[in-house]
Amino acid sequence: MTAILEPTVASQLGEASPLVRLFALFDQNTADEPPEDEYRKDEYLEGEFTEEEYPEEEQRIDAQMAAAHHAYNVYAGAIGRVLEDLDWAGHPSLKDNRLPASAVARLGDGLWLHHTLTITEDDGVLDVLTLVAPCSCGRGYLDIQLAGEGDLVQILTDLRCNGGRAVHQHADDCASVPDPHAPTTK
Repeated sequence: MTAILEPTVASQLGEASPLVRLFALFDQNTADEPPEDEYRKDEYLEGEFTEEEYPEEEQRIDAQMAAAHHAYNVYAGAIGRVLEDLDWAGHPSLKDNRLPASAVARLGDGLWLHHTLTITEDDGVLDVLTLVAPCSCGRGYLDIQLAGEGDLVQILTDLRCNGGRAVHQHADDCASVPDPHAPTTK
């Protein structure tokens, strides 16, 4: 199954990797139209909570469930077919609720998905799904907000051609978020 990937990506991934399974789905062209999202996000966000009213464990579970539900409903032909509910790891809000609770799912080869809910006055509660990919320079990661399943397919196809790395437009212009584990130069 890993023969469908570029050698630099396939050599680091196992057949059970969600990324390998996503690429296999794209190659088979079996992605179905995702169903309409009937999920009521307000059930999770009925108001402002203090830490005592909304404990961290509950935030983790809610973030995990919201991410899995969004992936299954909006990305049913791709992410919904390769990730299970338990593949998402929920995280509580941080910095006195300035950073909302979120969930992440690792796809393999340094790629992962980040999901959170945001609240805007105009649109209400919105799901935000971001693909995080390692930068080609090796110094950090680029985050790409996804607009739908077609967007995901296009971005993963582009990344696949570049060994799973996001490429700079200009050689010396790295706008990635620094990787805290990357080697430093002196």
